[in-house]
Amino acid sequence: MISKKRAIALTIAAVLLTNVITFVVSNSVSIAFKDKFIVSKEDYQNLKDFNKLFEEKDKIMYYYVDKLDENKLVEGAVRGLAQGVGDPYTVYWDPDEYTANMVQTEGEYAGVGLVVEPKDGNVYIVSPIEDTPAEKAGLKSGDIIIKINGKDVSGNNLDEAVSLMRGKPGTSVKLTVVKAGASSPTDVSIPRANIVLKSVKGEMLDDKIGYIRITAFQANTAESFKKALGDLKAKGMKGLVLDLRDNGGGLLDQCTEVADELIGEGTIVYTIDNKGEKEVIKSDKNKLNMPLTILVNGNTASASEIVSGAVKDTKSGTLVGTRTFGKGLVQTILKLGEDKKSAVKVTIARYYTPSGVCIQGKGIEPNIVVDLPDEAKQKPELTRQEDVQLNKAVEIVRDQI
Repeated sequence: MISKKRAIALTIAAVLLTNVITFVVSNSVSIAFKDKFIVSKEDYQNLKDFNKLFEEKDKIMYYYVDKLDENKLVEGAVRGLAQGVGDPYTVYWDPDEYTANMVQTEGEYAGVGLVVEPKDGNVYIVSPIEDTPAEKAGLKSGDIIIKINGKDVSGNNLDEAVSLMRGKPGTSVKLTVVKAGASSPTDVSIPRANIVLKSVKGEMLDDKIGYIRITAFQANTAESFKKALGDLKAKGMKGLVLDLRDNGGGLLDQCTEVADELIGEGTIVYTIDNKGEKEVIKSDKNKLNMPLTILVNGNTASASEIVSGAVKDTKSGTLVGTRTFGKGLVQTILKLGEDKKSAVKVTIARYYTPSGVCIQGKGIEPNIVVDLPDEAKQKPELTRQEDVQLNKAVEIVRDQI
């Protein structure tokens, strides 16, 4: 005969066991009963949400006239999921695209040498990279690529366009381009080559005025910038012109390291994510402590706008040129699959300049607006006399010295 205490204890144990089983069944694993499964509430909802996708796949596989590769359908569905966000910066990268994009971030890849951005639904050339096949072929900022090897491309699938332009060195790619100011397209055949991106270039101008140009913010840009800055200081530099024109952006940590050299103690930039969480990136007390101008234009974008915004808001220098591109979004790269060879690049936050402005779609207005003459805009390279923006920046630094 079971005592009263033991009966109560057994009852409690049975209730606890029942609760544990219920929790596991409803929230954790799928349990099979012959040809049926018990799944979690969350998994069931996911199955319902994507039921149309599974149904479409089954019907295509059953009815399509030719034999299909199911893996390609899955890849297309995964790519379409990212496209469904409606953000040109949120994209899926297959293994080839992932490798190509990561190589470019590191500063070397095989292609034609173009920096491109999505703009108004188009593949817009921000700039050709110096001494590359694209520059030698005469492509310029403002040109729009509409086809690659006869295939239509758009800014809504920018990474596909980038992937098509890359390939083995020595092979050629045909770009169909609408030149800036032209009404009809032109075909341009360009040989691919190994593109080694030298993102920083420095020299001393007259009157001990230093000039540093940054074309992109890559893995080694901050280190290269500090070296160029140190070399110019050692030569007696009294003021600096930093050229960020046609700089399409790059890595956040690299641009904030550069800004840290320029603005002294304070906020460089802050970001706010979809949960409202704020992350502030600050600089230390060290700063340039000499006259500074930054050259910007409509192709100064993303990471280069972070530097420009930090300098303008903290009054650490003078921005000269024209309004910047206006990309105030931050992306991260998340690897996918068991092999982690593909990835999705996702917009995860908006960034704000120190004064609290999100420049997305707006850009940054320079302190002093100086536009290039129309004839100068059509030239791949300007002489010092023709570059009125640089001349104005030098004049400001000279006056402040």
